[in-house]
Amino acid sequence: MIVSGWGVVAWGVLAGLCLALVWRVAHRPRPFVRCLVYLTVRLVYRLRLHGADHIPSRGAALVVCNHVSFMDALVIGGASRRPLRFLMDKPIYDSPWLNWLFRLVGAIPVESERHDPGNVRRALHEVSCALREGEVVMLFPEGRLTPDGEIHTFRRGLELILARDPVPVVPAGLSGLWGSWTSHANGPALSGRPRRFRARVALHFGEQHPSERATRALLERRVRELKAEADCWAEPGVVEALERP
Repeated sequence: MIVSGWGVVAWGVLAGLCLALVWRVAHRPRPFVRCLVYLTVRLVYRLRLHGADHIPSRGAALVVCNHVSFMDALVIGGASRRPLRFLMDKPIYDSPWLNWLFRLVGAIPVESERHDPGNVRRALHEVSCALREGEVVMLFPEGRLTPDGEIHTFRRGLELILARDPVPVVPAGLSGLWGSWTSHANGPALSGRPRRFRARVALHFGEQHPSERATRALLERRVRELKAEADCWAEPGVVEALERP
């Protein structure tokens, strides 16, 4: 009877812990999802991180990065010490397979004014609300996936956000995802099959920049520099080829 009694107690404690975990995930899903994303990214890629501590431990901030593939947001979000909100193309956000996940992590969909007048204004308002609540928001200032693997000119949306909410900006450079099926390297992204597993991916964060100094030109230059640093580990063959006389 003693053993049976302790068994009942043990099962009761286990059930209580499971219910507590379910309750916590239901009420605060984003940290839990971030952990799952991080573990998945670590499984799929050989990920090397540098400078992740530049993301502030508290308070609002922007993270800006080059845009290589549809996996970028997951890689960066999983690498962050804090859950991130992020802007993303509305057609991807509306995907029937992934919309539940994007809503769960608080993604902010954005569509061109030509297709949905007023959408950009609404998206920027949502970004502003997130920043004023002390959250970290990630965006890709190029405004689209790179068509050739290179970093393209940053758009003015970044300055509009900072004019409204002057918060610190953390630049980041991402390397290793160009050539994957989620990039435009071999045709439209997601149009082929996954070809690489455990590819090298490097993500380098730079030091924070106060909003008054965070110009488009400065941030674009820093992202280019950080990507070049990341390239040295993620794509050493490409770097060596470029350095040959």
